[in-house]
Amino acid sequence: MTIRLNKYLADSGVASRRKAEEYILEGRVTVNNKTIIELAFTVDPEKDIVDFDGEIIKPKRHIYYLMNKPMGAVTTTADDKNRRTVLDYINSKEKVYPIGRLDFNTTGVLFLTNDGDFSYFLTHPKNKVPRVYEAKLDRPLQELDKATLLKGVFINSARGRFEKVSFPKAKDFSLVEVVGLEGRNHFVKNMFGALGYTVISLNRKSYAGVEADIPIGTYRPMSLNEVKEIKKKYGK
Repeated sequence: MTIRLNKYLADSGVASRRKAEEYILEGRVTVNNKTIIELAFTVDPEKDIVDFDGEIIKPKRHIYYLMNKPMGAVTTTADDKNRRTVLDYINSKEKVYPIGRLDFNTTGVLFLTNDGDFSYFLTHPKNKVPRVYEAKLDRPLQELDKATLLKGVFINSARGRFEKVSFPKAKDFSLVEVVGLEGRNHFVKNMFGALGYTVISLNRKSYAGVEADIPIGTYRPMSLNEVKEIKKKYGK
């Protein structure tokens, strides 16, 4: 049975299908020693030899981790400033990468995997997978500004909005819990920043309904049932 080349790359843990298409168009993928730039190209996993950047790749057993990201860790696989990355906290024989990003000093729920399809599923806007954040602001959030955040504001020339805005502690209106469906870089900080607020600290409380049930700076394997439940809950 043949499969599309971008899916083969995703199943091999190279990247999501969407990112894999970019790699194909850049000429970084060969099949049987021939460079392929056709997005619709298919391969036979049992017969064809696929190379990415000169290294033979093969589909892998999918693994999934849940991390409670600590402050001071970069959400990348490598850092040109030699800062500690989230992968430095993971002891895995298989190569994994983080799904989406959390800022350097943002804490909380982070998924890591080698399953490109799962990464694509969680991050694609059409699936509307919720992220819940707790933000500590430099001053109390005004009721009018709360309404504006629910209605929507423009950040980086694109409109964004929170699905829900609440206050987890009575009478402390500088501690705000928000629900968003976007994964744009610095989304929460930019939303508040558009109204003149500064986010002092930020924690992602949950992602896709999954909370960090482990100490900060640690991780645990996710079961296949957990992954299936996420897909079932948010799949269309």
